[in-house]
This record gives sequence, structure tokens and C-alpha cells, in this order.
Amino acid sequence: MTACPCQSDRPYADCCGRLHAGGVADTAEALVRSRYSAYALGNVDYLMATWHPDTRPAGLDLGDATATRWLGLEVKRHAVTGPDSAIVEFVARYRTGGAPAVRLHEISRFVREEGRWYYVDGTFPMR
Repeated sequence: MTACPCQSDRPYADCCGRLHAGGVADTAEALVRSRYSAYALGNVDYLMATWHPDTRPAGLDLGDATATRWLGLEVKRHAVTGPDSAIVEFVARYRTGGAPAVRLHEISRFVREEGRWYYVDGTFPMR
């Protein structure tokens, strides 16, 4: 059993793996977890596919994915803001090479279209 990178305490195949294989996230929080796992695994195709077309960049370069070590994900808050919208506040931690660890604290907006959740954008709360 391979643990899921999103730290859900579930096997990857039963958690984010099923979404990476084409499954649909039930909630915006599930999408956050699957996107975190995609970053950890270097799955650029999944990240691009789950980014809303209105805000999706033309490309995404994760650099040397093997040099980045993902240290953890903490979902602080998940709030439904409408019938097809939600926000998720999370903290993701990672380290690249020998550099100090980075703490990414984001409040992300999501929309659901045709039954699928998409990442729209995020803001970084003041410390």
C-alpha cells in the first residue's frame, strides 16, 4: 500500500490516485488534496486539466520535480460559497534542494462546471 501524498491516511489508489486516473472530485477540498498530490508527483497534465480555462496558464513548469520534497498539507477550512462555488484555505509545505522549507498559505477559489471542480485562483493571507 502506497500512502497518498495528501496525507489523508488512505492509500493513493483509493484517494488521489482515482482522481488522477480520471475520477471526479466530490468536493473542492478533494480537488485541493488531489492537486497537492499532483504537485508532489510531478503530474503537470492533471494540474492543467483541473485549472479553470479562464485562469489557466499557457504552461506549467515544475522545474526538477525530483529536487522538490513535499512535506505536508494542512486543510484549514473548506466553505461552500454557492451551489457551484467554494473556497479552501490550506497550508502546503515543501523544500527544494537544500533551501529552507517553504510554507505556502493560500485561500483558493473553486467553481464546479458540468459536475467537475476547477481551481480558479488564490490569495495569500497576511501573516
